Amino acid sequence: MEARGRGKATGEEKVEGSGLDFFDFVEIGAGEQIEQMEKQSAGGERRQITLRVFRGIGTDRSKDRYEVFTVPYEDGMVVLNAIHYIQSHFDSSLSARWNCKAGRCGSCSAEINGWPKLMCKTPVDEYKGEEITVEPMKAFPLLRDLVTDVSENYEVAKAIPPFTPRESTDHIWSMQQMDVDRSREFRSCIECFLCQDICHVVREHKENYIGPRWVVKAASFDMHPMDSLNRSEFMKEKGGIGYCNITKCCQEVCPEHIIITDDAIIPEKERVVDIHYDPIVWAFKKLKRGTSRASKNSTKS
Repeated sequence: MEARGRGKATGEEKVEGSGLDFFDFVEIGAGEQIEQMEKQSAGGERRQITLRVFRGIGTDRSKDRYEVFTVPYEDGMVVLNAIHYIQSHFDSSLSARWNCKAGRCGSCSAEINGWPKLMCKTPVDEYKGEEITVEPMKAFPLLRDLVTDVSENYEVAKAIPPFTPRESTDHIWSMQQMDVDRSREFRSCIECFLCQDICHVVREHKENYIGPRWVVKAASFDMHPMDSLNRSEFMKEKGGIGYCNITKCCQEVCPEHIIITDDAIIPEKERVVDIHYDPIVWAFKKLKRGTSRASKNSTKS
């Protein structure tokens, strides 16, 4: 199965007489183009980048392996550029998902030297000449090479109780700016699923915990001042919010710098505890139920 997913084919065209690829001209400035052409025509040596890339097919994991490629360095090069160079020059069958190449779509998620990152936002200069290992996200089923099946996330999204606005007599919604800002932070998520990938609870208890991305989604509804739904029962049971042990690794890898643990997970945990485990709330509910029964009995008599 060819799994280039939401991406574009990488061209193999050469710009005549330059030794450069078509995409090199697209991705670098005019001054850099001239400088590179002069270096190459003069036979100057170029710095090389070594990548160790995972190869494999999800339907036959016995063929899992790593292949090493040497790619010429360019100023400003990111890991995704290097992967495209490999596709264009060495092996067009290498599968990698990408789309915008600008850190906005969340498609090119991978594990780079063991750390979940977006390939398009990871400069090769970060590794200072070291070998760069590129692998697929390990929290999701492998399709092929660097492409994983993240479709389970969309099933979780469907299960979260949707935004349910309370009725307004004048049909005018008014809210404080701090509520707007808080909701806006959560909506900056690009669904790269790096937080899901790094979460050890998701990896080990996938069926019991929805994961940080979807806690953020639920929090965006719960903290909206016009929402009227109580999602605490869902978060306690199906959401498995109690499984999160607050390591904060999810917010460390977030490319949008959402403060996932402090702003979403902890408030959701507190909401569940307040509603389901607070002794005062429990006593009040019990008293309310007792009063309600007494009222019904007196009505019947």
